[in-house]
Amino acid sequence: MNVIDTPLPGVKLIEPKVFGDDRGFFLESWNAAAFAAAGLDLNFVQDNHSRSAKGVLRGLHYQIVEPQGKLVRVTAGAVFDVAVDIRRSSLHFGRWVGYELSEANKRMLWVPPGFAHGFTVLSDSADFLYKCTTLYAPAHDRGIAWNDPAIGIDWPIDGAPLLSDKDAAAPLLADAEVFA
Repeated sequence: MNVIDTPLPGVKLIEPKVFGDDRGFFLESWNAAAFAAAGLDLNFVQDNHSRSAKGVLRGLHYQIVEPQGKLVRVTAGAVFDVAVDIRRSSLHFGRWVGYELSEANKRMLWVPPGFAHGFTVLSDSADFLYKCTTLYAPAHDRGIAWNDPAIGIDWPIDGAPLLSDKDAAAPLLADAEVFA
């Protein structure tokens, strides 16, 4: 696999080795030894799978206590996936990176603890899978407004996205509870 550093230290774009022929393909989406050898010694405790329609935007989400690291990928369709550094002590506080993850490119993104995460669906629908390093803790679930001008994410969307009520009410970064 190819592990690519992004402009945000700790966030990694991962291109798995894909073996394909006229029958289809095979890839390892997770191999503890291979990831550890690449500097990502991770312990996952929860897997999630969501399906969303075109135009849906989920995020920006994080857990303020028991923060989750997430290894994310798309198995059907395509999304624009975003990580935002929300560690106040970081030189990169408030900066973001975004990448297309798709069924076709088979890329994954590692979003470590201390980052908010979100995505918008580019295809008619998308199946989004993520492995988490800690369990979901609803009491510690937080969000930041997807369209916060202080962050300035360049979402590839036309018009208003489809949001949950929770995401529509998320505070700006300046008003959000973030990491020290």
